[in-house]
Amino acid sequence: MYQMLRLKNTWSAPRAVEFTQKLCQVKSVSCQESALADLVEHQMNMIGFDRVVRDSAGNVVGLILGRTGNPTVLLNSHMDTVDATGTGWRHQPLSGRISGGRLYGLGSSDCKSGLSAQLFVAELLKHSLLPLEGNLVVAATVAEENGMGSGVQTLIEQTLPELSIKPDYAILGEPTDMGLYYGHDGWIEMDITIEGSNPFQVDDAAEAVYEEMQADEGVSTLRPRFEQTQGRRRAVLQVSRRMAMQDDATTTVNQLRHEATRVAQSVGTLAVEVGICQETRQLYSGKTTVVRRATHAWMTDPFHPLIERSRQSLTAAGCNVRPGKWQLGKFGMGTAGGILVNQYKIPTIGYGPGEEAQAHAEDESVAVDSIGECVYGTAAIVHSLIGTPVFGWTTDEI
Repeated sequence: MYQMLRLKNTWSAPRAVEFTQKLCQVKSVSCQESALADLVEHQMNMIGFDRVVRDSAGNVVGLILGRTGNPTVLLNSHMDTVDATGTGWRHQPLSGRISGGRLYGLGSSDCKSGLSAQLFVAELLKHSLLPLEGNLVVAATVAEENGMGSGVQTLIEQTLPELSIKPDYAILGEPTDMGLYYGHDGWIEMDITIEGSNPFQVDDAAEAVYEEMQADEGVSTLRPRFEQTQGRRRAVLQVSRRMAMQDDATTTVNQLRHEATRVAQSVGTLAVEVGICQETRQLYSGKTTVVRRATHAWMTDPFHPLIERSRQSLTAAGCNVRPGKWQLGKFGMGTAGGILVNQYKIPTIGYGPGEEAQAHAEDESVAVDSIGECVYGTAAIVHSLIGTPVFGWTTDEI
């Protein structure tokens, strides 16, 4: 079976690379993914998904229905990117250019290459005529980068239930450099507000709190901004803090409030409040959503059957198996795993061709060979989860 998949992938892999180039040539910053969604929807129809839908959030969802519909595997990658910043771009952010074995472009690693690979997993399985017992769902979602998974929330809460689909497993196409990832820490953004009638005390307290926060290695703090309202002085500091598996958002907020109050009230009698940053976002579909700036830590048990089966299938397919976790080297980074695992109890892993170090980086790129390899490896995992064992067929007969 693996020889057959490998052989058929000689046709699908180059197409996945070419489609990654097309994806990278379309601008799709968060909440502006409409043009990319059109391209993805067209490609899903060309591949021949049994059903293709676009939901109220603007997600594009393709279904391949199995014989019994049980179990169901969800392949999920996001369509949006951060905006291109910095002066270190040697290749144009929307070039999709291939040079030296790497494909360059904004979102190439995070995670348009993963999205393309997941689409062509469906093509590879269909082209190989491998029978599926369970369903395969490929979901290209919106608003992951600055919408905190708003697209995934709509997908799981509304779209899939309307299609009578409930995922049993999920595979994220986020950058893992072909490692088999099973979780990451979280982070939370909070506003510290200090207010009082004495402007000098407010300013001094804000500076003191800022210095206190700067001394904490697990915290990133912006300099305070000041405003005058109704005769009172107000200072606001935005703080980002890491959260480990055992950390709770409410507890983290309360701890920061205690620390900030202690420092501020050593200067004078001042009002101190701390809250999770939130904002209203409008998705490209017109739907509005309130976003809380927090990503919860998550982990799938390394000995969970999903990971064991994935390891076994990758090994049998002749792929390298490298378990690991995302490091989230930049504040604000995260994946949909926190939503899928913590809120909806869906066992989740990551397996993508991109490299985490390339995410949100200038001159972002992905190794070309890893895209096709990810198509093959993901197809092997998916078939091990929802496929029917095949005996007696030869590649010439299929």
